[in-house]
Parts: sequence; C-alpha cells; structure tokens
Amino acid sequence: MDTTSATAPPAALRGRTALVTGAASGIGRACAEAFAAAGARVYVVDVAAAPAEELAGRIGGVAVVADLSDPQAVEALPDDADIVVNNAGLQHVAPLHEFPTERFALIQRVMVEAPFRIIRRTLPHMYGNEWGRIVNISSVHGLRASAFKSAYVTAKHGLEGLSKTAALEGAPHGVTSNCINPGYVRTALVERQVAAQALAHGIREDEVVEQIMLDRTAVKRLIEPDEVAQLALWLCSPSASYITGASLPVDGGWTAH
Repeated sequence: MDTTSATAPPAALRGRTALVTGAASGIGRACAEAFAAAGARVYVVDVAAAPAEELAGRIGGVAVVADLSDPQAVEALPDDADIVVNNAGLQHVAPLHEFPTERFALIQRVMVEAPFRIIRRTLPHMYGNEWGRIVNISSVHGLRASAFKSAYVTAKHGLEGLSKTAALEGAPHGVTSNCINPGYVRTALVERQVAAQALAHGIREDEVVEQIMLDRTAVKRLIEPDEVAQLALWLCSPSASYITGASLPVDGGWTAH
C-alpha cells in the first residue's frame, strides 16, 4: 500500500525518529507504515512480540516489546523520539454499576498514565531539538460519551486534557500536541466490540453496526486505519506547524449532531 501523500512525500521525515504504541495492528500499524514510508525511523511498540518484530523488520524499524500497563516497562521505553504517537488502547463494555474495577484501572494505566509517562520522558529530547510532534489517537469518545463504556470514555477524555496541556507547555519549544478523534475504525478492537455490544444491548451483531456504531454518523461506513494514519502524518508536516492543542474528528459527521 502506498502510505505517502502530497503533504508528506517520501523522506519528508528523514532523520526523525517516531515512537508508535500499539503498533502491531490496526491504526498503530498503519501509522508505523506511513511514518516509515515518509523516512522516519520507527520504534514499533507493542505487547505482541511476533507481530511487532515482523512489522519492524519489514519497514526497517525497531521492535520494542512492552506491556504499557506496567509503569516500569513504560519507563524503559526509548526516550529519543522526535514524534510520539500514543495509540495503544483496549476496550471493555459493561454497565457502569457492574464494571470491573480492576479493568477500569487497567484501561486508565494503558490509555492515560502510559501516554503521560511517554510524553514526560520524550519532551526533554524534543525541547533540546526545538522540534517535536505528539499525536494522540483519541476517539470520538474523547468528545462524546456512550453508555456501557465508562472506562474508555473516561480515559479518552483524560487523554484530551493531557494533550492540551502538552500543547501549551510545548509551544515555546517547537513542540505541538494534538488529538485525532476517529469514529469506528475497521480494526480488531472494533470487531471485538460488536459481540460485546450485541450482548449488552440484546440485539444481533449485524444490528450493532447498523443501529449503534453507524447510527450517529452521516457517512455510513467504517473508517480505514490508513485514513487515520495519513492525518497523523500530516500533523507532522510543515503545513500543520500552527496546529496544536486541537482535537480533529475523523468521524463521518458524528460530532456534527
């Protein structure tokens, strides 16, 4: 697949190093491929060793196997990234009054605390170079809530606040920080949600996509991972140097309601 674009031609990021979490599949994989195609050296960070190593070998990157729920593992990640893409995430669907507390805490560690630790560790390098790009893969759920997703919605709202704070602090040092807010993307995470939502709502799986996932979108299709990756790549281009502290919906019109 050609992952380059007019805004980020091949070698546009030559000499830059990108760290992408959750990079072995879905949006993270598409981001890793796009950044490598643009010339960046990519740290392929994922808990799944084999897929991370396969991808890193194919794109000329470096596989970093790490469990982002473990603070010590996060603190051991490379700290020399010019570009950070905080993408790793997980989902759990359950009514709030039945939501497992340990699952809620796990989602916050992976999706809020880990990005905080990664940004905290890499900012000194970015500040030293007077250039850095933080791209946080948030969600439409960072802007809107949905029932049965208390941990995910809480985490994405937290990531939004972290991103904006990083934007304000990073601006004097040439560092931008933004969120991308996709609706439902064609990933394994979303596919797993279909069954869980069907159970939670008491409907068939095909009805989940039609009645729940795409109900609030004007464009009636799932988003492709590369569409998100191309926006992440553009946020690292000169054309986007004045954009920081923003939340950019890629939601087919969901938030237009």
